Amino acid sequence: MLIIGLIIVVAALVFATVKLRVHPFLALLLAAFVMALIGGIAPKEAISVINDGFGGTLGYIGIVIALGTIIGVILDRTGAAIVMAEAIIRALSDRFPNLTATIIGYIVSIPVFCDSGYVILNSLKNALAKKAGVSMVAMSVALATGLFATHNFVPPTPGPIAAASNIGIADALGLVILFGLVVAAVAAAVGWLWASRYTHANDDELLEPDPIEEATGQEVKKPEPDLANPPTTLAAFMPILAPIILISIGSIASLATRDVDPGMFAAALIFLGQPVVALAIGVVFALLLVKGGDKRGRFHQMTVDAVLLAAPILLITGAGGAFGSVLQETPIGDQLGDMLTGLGLGLLVPFLLAAALKSAQGSSTVALVAASSMVAPLLPALGLDSDMGMVLAVMAVGAGAMTVSHANDSFFWVVTQFSRMKVSTAYKAYTTATLLQGVSAMIVIYLLGLVFV
Repeated sequence: MLIIGLIIVVAALVFATVKLRVHPFLALLLAAFVMALIGGIAPKEAISVINDGFGGTLGYIGIVIALGTIIGVILDRTGAAIVMAEAIIRALSDRFPNLTATIIGYIVSIPVFCDSGYVILNSLKNALAKKAGVSMVAMSVALATGLFATHNFVPPTPGPIAAASNIGIADALGLVILFGLVVAAVAAAVGWLWASRYTHANDDELLEPDPIEEATGQEVKKPEPDLANPPTTLAAFMPILAPIILISIGSIASLATRDVDPGMFAAALIFLGQPVVALAIGVVFALLLVKGGDKRGRFHQMTVDAVLLAAPILLITGAGGAFGSVLQETPIGDQLGDMLTGLGLGLLVPFLLAAALKSAQGSSTVALVAASSMVAPLLPALGLDSDMGMVLAVMAVGAGAMTVSHANDSFFWVVTQFSRMKVSTAYKAYTTATLLQGVSAMIVIYLLGLVFV
């Protein structure tokens, strides 16, 4: 009954946002409340769960979105985004811009959470799309799927580390990383190929109107980038590179000291690697790009514009988190586990279990943690209690945790809102891509299982 209820609620959510043009913020809140009632949560408690889910999501990603948007506006207005795009095209050519975006996402998301990575790289992605003359939808899907691939398979991202620990292979994390890089490469390639279908798509039909224009009802004349005095290539990249480097170093320091008390130096690196701190430092580097007279006034106006751009993204992302939080409070995970764990399908069991959890409650990390915990006692019965069996079980859980990203996933809303994709477009272009990524990754894992298990 609960699973059927979820299917109906998600279908109604898509219908409301696509056909009835209900704002996703309101549609998600209503869906969360209805799902809470279907799941047996009392109305008063449901409101509390929704509030906690909304606040918890924004507590994690809200400031990152705001700071990342400020950086993006400054990079756009100062011409730095164009300088970066030209530098990347010079280095990699402009023949395969979607592949470039996928590779960037694949690398960045190894140490950086995919949603933080998307926020950081959004302005660069937009500039690359404009410079290469390809659809913004294609570049957005290519970047998002590249980020999503390593996010689910490759430590030090917390989800794969937790899955490896739960399954009992944390001592061989190197093997998890090695196989994760291979499987993630296949998933990223599939995402790139799917994104390439939209390379020459008509963005006017696929994207929402500018959010500021939609809110004010007036056409907003955006200042042209300052191309008369462009920044140097290094200066242009620093607002993006600095946060990525700091988060990467912080992740490595955290991983190296997770079983011991970190010293002062490691603690400092971990602090600087917190996404909020790293993005704040990125804003400082972005501020250095503002040249000419009245720097204070120009920076203030850029900040105001960034806040206006970030506001709807924050509300929708928070509401998506609230919907996912409600689903985590219902017994749907236990019901799905009971349905799948007795099937005796080898590596397909952790995949199907994680896929069901991911699709039901939205969070890839939660799916990785929960599914790995549930499947760990079943490993001997599944014939996966060897070292390689456990490594591939982690991979199977990661593949399932990709399948699929939709309206109850906060990353879905980060991608769609920063890219201004219509919800209908996002389901066709991005959600379908995550389904293909998960299934193709699982096929590779199954074949590896035939060889190594």
